Amino acid sequence: MPDRYAEILVVDLLGGIGDLVMLLPAVHGLARRNPGARMRVVTHEPGAELVRVDPAVIEVRTPRHGRPGAERAAVAEALAARRPDLAVTTTRYDDIPELLEAAAARAVTNLWRNPPPDQSVGGRYLEILHAEGLLSDTDRLARPRVHVDEGARRAGERVLARLAGASPAPPVVLVTGAGMAVKHWPRGHWRRLAGALARRGHPLLTVGPVDPARPLGTPLPPGDLPTLAGQFAAVARRGGVVVGPDTGPVRLAAAAGAATVALFGPTDARRYGMGDVDLQGLPDCPHRLPTAITEQPCWWQARCPLDPTGPACMADLAPDAVRDAVAAVSGRARR
Repeated sequence: MPDRYAEILVVDLLGGIGDLVMLLPAVHGLARRNPGARMRVVTHEPGAELVRVDPAVIEVRTPRHGRPGAERAAVAEALAARRPDLAVTTTRYDDIPELLEAAAARAVTNLWRNPPPDQSVGGRYLEILHAEGLLSDTDRLARPRVHVDEGARRAGERVLARLAGASPAPPVVLVTGAGMAVKHWPRGHWRRLAGALARRGHPLLTVGPVDPARPLGTPLPPGDLPTLAGQFAAVARRGGVVVGPDTGPVRLAAAAGAATVALFGPTDARRYGMGDVDLQGLPDCPHRLPTAITEQPCWWQARCPLDPTGPACMADLAPDAVRDAVAAVSGRARR
């Protein structure tokens, strides 16, 4: 009989919404394997909004401030409140693994160990937890899914009805921003894509920076992440597509059930892909390090060794190729 755990603590303090979304299959798999367990999560805002509404999660804690040491303090507080039977973390800094190993009855503290360059990050998490006897064979195949409650779904449907109307063509959402400059797709590429999609009759919606003088589409109304997930679920129901770089909102769209066309440049689509269409710019770039992306010369300052004007890998992704990818996946109604 596999071990069962009553108190589980999951720590993801990598900082990005997408990082947390990639870990959700592990959270849900642990919950299924341990029915009735108290599942607690320590993570950052705003990603915490997604797990607060998740029925698998009992409690969510976040760092109390932005100064050094806040993440370690949040983990220490969670451990002091309740000693976990099992602790799992993606976080490797500030001696957080050692803190968990000292306090938890059992701890899995390195989900990054020995990654193959062609295995997805989320898949690696699941494989390691399966090897530790913590997940079932079925759990290894799970994809990220966010909980979208009925209220968020209804609100999303109302927004889509108002902004996209009764157009026979599926809506397309353009996620024009990215958390890091190195992941930005050139503005001119966005304009050419928007023009091509508009000519095909697609209602165009946007998430991210807006140029009032040259809008690419109608912005989705602002709201928290569960609200945005509800809007993406409505896009999915209409067979729509969400297009954007390797960033949190696009991962959220995929986890809410929408088809995605994801644009990969500095990150490797084999490691970070989202599953529908993952387009890789400059696949043979000699500077890309699939398992050590933060060590790439372009990563922190977006200074591309191949092009002083901007990331050559992102510019390599042609608008026509993205347009064709949208056509390939649009019109398929999702959950």
